[in-house]
Amino acid sequence: MKKRVLIIEDDPDITDLVEIHLHDLGYELERAEDGQTGLEKALNHTYELVILDLMLPQLDGLEVCRGIREKKKSLPILMLTAKSEEIDKVLGLELGADDYLTKPFSIRELIARIKAILRRVDAVKAEISSQEQPAITLGSLTIHLDKRRVVLNGERVELTAKEFDLLAMFASNPGRVYSRQALLNLVWGYQFEGYDHTVNSHINRLRAKIEADASQPKFIITVWGVGYRFVEPEDLET
Repeated sequence: MKKRVLIIEDDPDITDLVEIHLHDLGYELERAEDGQTGLEKALNHTYELVILDLMLPQLDGLEVCRGIREKKKSLPILMLTAKSEEIDKVLGLELGADDYLTKPFSIRELIARIKAILRRVDAVKAEISSQEQPAITLGSLTIHLDKRRVVLNGERVELTAKEFDLLAMFASNPGRVYSRQALLNLVWGYQFEGYDHTVNSHINRLRAKIEADASQPKFIITVWGVGYRFVEPEDLET
């Protein structure tokens, strides 16, 4: 079955160009020319990827991204924009975009980004399906890798896709110390110097959701001058 990609873009020339190249790769492309229509399609149909322009009529790309993340936390989003300001990139990434490409871009780079995102998605699915014990439990926290579900003290915790990916990676490797740059590379899937604050904000939001006291975390520990590590089971018991 062909992978279905939704492009939310009001420039038909860009959409036509992307469609030609994705068709050659065996992808099926659907389109929306405004943010409201795009959001409705993204929420009501199944896609492997959303290519999302930032500047759109009716609803802008950030609002669309926010709307998708409220309902479909794991749907990959590649954000496009003519803007190059850092604040737009930060907002897009922190709202849950998986990658960011600034116009004008080469179609070769766009295709490479799309392939990289879909490879990461397939790799995560393969890793989860190969897990002999898909649930990780540490104290009052349980992480169901197969269902992408987190339960704390018997209550479900709602996480964004990136928050879950961070937590799952930490919990799968307790005690291992990760630098902020390493977390960017591993979870976001690309090297992005200078975006350490994106990692920090995700860590802070994770702590607010899973820690009894975010100022004194017992699960995600800061290793000063290095980065972060996840508590080891024996340390949690003591």
